[in-house]
Amino acid sequence: MDGIAPVVQYEAVDPISRDAPESSDEEADEVDAGVYSIGAVTKMLGIPAQTLRAWEERYAQIIPGRSNGGHRLYSRGQVDQLRFIQDQLYAGLQPADAHRLLAQRRAEGSWRSGMAPARARLDRGPQPTILLAERDRYAAELAEYFLRTEGYHVRIVLDTAPAEEMLRSEAIDLLIVDLMISGGDGLDLCRRTRERSSIAVIAVSTLDFGDAGRQAGADAFLRKPLEPLRFISTVRGLLAASANLHRPAHA
Repeated sequence: MDGIAPVVQYEAVDPISRDAPESSDEEADEVDAGVYSIGAVTKMLGIPAQTLRAWEERYAQIIPGRSNGGHRLYSRGQVDQLRFIQDQLYAGLQPADAHRLLAQRRAEGSWRSGMAPARARLDRGPQPTILLAERDRYAAELAEYFLRTEGYHVRIVLDTAPAEEMLRSEAIDLLIVDLMISGGDGLDLCRRTRERSSIAVIAVSTLDFGDAGRQAGADAFLRKPLEPLRFISTVRGLLAASANLHRPAHA
């Protein structure tokens, strides 16, 4: 299978966080559902799993949900809170003081103010639209699942011709293109897209075409099968960078 490697467990469960802005139940599920395994959080933040478990038991601040099999599942909001804790440790605080500060910020409803934004927020304003140009329908559907779990709108095409038509006629925020689509026309799609647009482009392939993809205008290259954590992290980073690039200077 050349789609996405099943190395990280992403499973939608009931929302964990109760302090998010009021919204529909469906939106809350997208924003706060537990989707990251403890292994995924360890890879994302570099915090050992045993440390996460110790913090959970000792401070009872960030308590993940559990899957049907009993595995810890962290929400995106909880990952942000862990990143906040990590930032405070880097600044010189002890773990107890960092968790105490988080509790204070959460009580005030302002804990995010101490963090540098890691990505564009998906719970405010229009959600980004991602065009997925993939040669394999199964891989496309699997990638779509992970992207929709993050709250993105996703459009799928299985050929370069409809991809280019959609890029011309719709507001696309990011293009993900399998370089082997349409018999290997993915590189040319990257080039043509870059010639007429500044949208972010991620190239993917089972072959090591990283240099070729970047030379064709791709902002990033991911080798298939895709690792979900790296895949989503790359998408987030490029969308956040794009949002910052197009934000008005006075904002």
